[in-house]
Amino acid sequence: MSRRALLVTVEIATPLAVLAIIWIWTAGAESYYFPPLADVLSAFGDTWVFERFTSDVVPSVSRLAAGYALAVVLGMSLGVVLGQQRTLRRMATPVIEFLRAIPPPALVPFAILVFGVENDAKIFLIAIGCVFPILLNTIDGVAGVEPTLLDTTRVYRIGRLDRLRYVVLPAAAPQIFAGMRTSLSLSLILMVISEMVASTNGIGYFILQSQRSFAITEMWSGILLLGLLGYLFNAIFTLVERRILAWHRGARAGAG
Repeated sequence: MSRRALLVTVEIATPLAVLAIIWIWTAGAESYYFPPLADVLSAFGDTWVFERFTSDVVPSVSRLAAGYALAVVLGMSLGVVLGQQRTLRRMATPVIEFLRAIPPPALVPFAILVFGVENDAKIFLIAIGCVFPILLNTIDGVAGVEPTLLDTTRVYRIGRLDRLRYVVLPAAAPQIFAGMRTSLSLSLILMVISEMVASTNGIGYFILQSQRSFAITEMWSGILLLGLLGYLFNAIFTLVERRILAWHRGARAGAG
């Protein structure tokens, strides 16, 4: 068996083994708080495949996508500017570090006060929590571009836009994608938090209401859905990252 085939086998076998252990343990646990996995899977199918997909899953994913996209646009735009301007970067650093230190859940009352209880407050909370990893990684990536490359573009009189497009952004792309990956996991967490306060739909709202009504099996089905969504989002992100940064892997392999 080749090394690649072995890695694929291990990657598939490990979660299956974990599921088997949980299945056996919950089947014999006889605990109200840990229902059998078979019951959770049954509730998952009944709840999320049909009943609450459009009413809860679609709004949650839409808020997450909007907040994450806003964070990417703001983080990259501001990061590119600050990364190229050392003076502006030093001026902005104290403000960025101060704002970054504020936990996003602490801004829930502010978001509700300013934006109300509709989608805008939830999108704001997701965006404000996700923007900083992207912003900081973009600043570091742009500021860390090899000076020789920049000097070469000046010697050949390459314009600023072309320099940004063909030199700066490709060189900073690995760090930018690292920040985007971190923010992607944060977006799922903040989506749930935002939906647990002053909300009428969404996955987070459903999980909280299930807990309050002691519908433990349904609650676990919502938690299972969050895990699957996180895995799916990461898989999609990884495919996009590999495609865009294929040149980077090739360059590293050639250097090695």
